This record gives sequence, C-alpha cells and structure tokens, in this order.
Amino acid sequence: MRIVFLGSGAFAIPSFEAIIDAGHDVAALVTQPDREKGRGRALAPPPLKPVAEARQVPVLQPRRVREPGSAETLRALAPDVQIVVAYGQILPRAIIDLAPLGTINVHASLLPRYRGAAPIQWAIVHGETETGVTTMLIDEGLDTGPLLLSRPTPIEPTETAADLEPRLARLGAELLVETLREIEGGRLTPVPQDASKATPAPLIRKEDGRVDWTMNSLGISHRVRGFHPWPGTTTSLGGRALKIVTAEPDVPAVDAVPGTILLLRPEGFVVACGEGSALLVTAVQPESRRPMAAAAFAAGARLAPGTRLT
Repeated sequence: MRIVFLGSGAFAIPSFEAIIDAGHDVAALVTQPDREKGRGRALAPPPLKPVAEARQVPVLQPRRVREPGSAETLRALAPDVQIVVAYGQILPRAIIDLAPLGTINVHASLLPRYRGAAPIQWAIVHGETETGVTTMLIDEGLDTGPLLLSRPTPIEPTETAADLEPRLARLGAELLVETLREIEGGRLTPVPQDASKATPAPLIRKEDGRVDWTMNSLGISHRVRGFHPWPGTTTSLGGRALKIVTAEPDVPAVDAVPGTILLLRPEGFVVACGEGSALLVTAVQPESRRPMAAAAFAAGARLAPGTRLT
C-alpha cells in the first residue's frame, strides 16, 4: 500500500521501519519542525527525521499540519492509508479523511483505557499489571476512534516507563503490520469504543512527580516507576531537591509521621509512608548530581533515623 506516515517521537521509529520492511511504499514522512535544544540552542531534528532520511523517504515538516495547503500537499501524494504514531499534533478533519482506507493510529494502551498523551506512565502509576497496544481509525476526538486490533502484554513488577516504552513501540510495530495486512485482505471491521470504560491519561506535569508521603508506599513506588525518567519523583531534604530513582514497598507496618526516615540498611534507607506503610529507597539523585546508591548518599549526608523528608 502507498502510505503517508505522520510521526515524530522515538516511539514511532519501529512502526516506521516495520512498514517499509514489510514492502509498503512510504510516500512521505510528516514530522515536527526541528527545534532549538541545549545551551547552544542548535537546531535538532525530531527523532524520526534522520531515520526517514537514511531510508530515503521524503520529509515534510509543516509548522502546523492545519496550515493552509497541508491537506492539498498530502492529497497530491495519493496515499491509500495514513499512519499516525507519536506525531504530536491534532489532525483536522480535512487531513483525517483524505486517504480512502482511513487514517490509522498506533496507541500505547488497550483502548478505551488510558486515552491521552501519557498512557504508558499512567498505567504504571495506577498499578496496572497489564497494558498493550491498539490500532484504531482516527476521528476528531482524543483517542476515541473505532478499534481495529489490540495486543496485550504484562507490566513487569519493576518495569519503569523508560523500560516499557520501547517494548510497546516494538509490539505496536508488529501490530501495525498485521493491521495493514488485514485491511489489504478486507478482513477488518472497525469496532466502536465503549466510552463507559474509558480512562484518561493526561499530559504529565512536572508537579505530578512531587512525592506525597501520606500516600501508601505501594502507590509511591508505582509513581517512582511510572515517572521515570521524567519528571522523576522528587522530595526535599533540608530544603534541597532529592529525586527518588528506585524504591520498593517495605514489609513492616509502622506508626510514624510520613516522610520520616526510620532506619538505614545496606540497600538504602526506609521512609515512613501513609497508612502505616514504609518505603525502602535504594537509589537517589541529589540536586545537581548524578544518580547514586541510596546507602552511599545516606552515609555522605549523615542521615539518621528521625530525619524528615518533605
């Protein structure tokens, strides 16, 4: 099939390469403009652009896909289908409708659960043990279009968002190739989503990573995993930020003010949390420093039982 691919982020790379390897004709990549990055403010391309250039696929970078003329440019490419993966812009109806076989999205959840910009992170934060990928036909809603195919996968107990994202990207690529094969064979019937089962996965804010020690330790450990690497899960010690890099619920129930360091261990330090629970912190990142073992930090900072994190 002849395809126009709209994508920008690293999550889209496996899908982009998979459809080329499957023999589809990718007429163009539509991706975000290059952005200034770093202290030198040098222009850096979106992650998918160098991949497309290496594959000799033409690259289009409209500032806004809603700009006048964008629909005409894409229509002139005569795609059978459009594919959208981690593009980063909302498509207008004029773009959605221009391919005769539809505009397909690869989404990193089992829709209708976790609609929105951050499905991987919120699935972990909410303690899910299973997630997956879904292909759907895009409509003008936020991840509300008819479903095509889905594939589940477990979330491992220690898996972070950084671990899970590339795994789902590969799984999504496999599912996309299967979806296109089924569409070509006329074997797919889109199924409307059950809106009553929908859950949100909104854009993550920096403040979402602030530790609330009155939560139970299991909930905090989920946030540590779900918000890694960004925005991270941050507390304060003596007025300075301290990022919790890895942590796990501790077994003993305690009666102490949440945020109080209870004891030091070779693996790290134990902090009192809400509901009488405790959290074993095993790695941290002090402000303006690299990540380090929590035990080494505790020794250097001369932490002692009774110290409060806020």
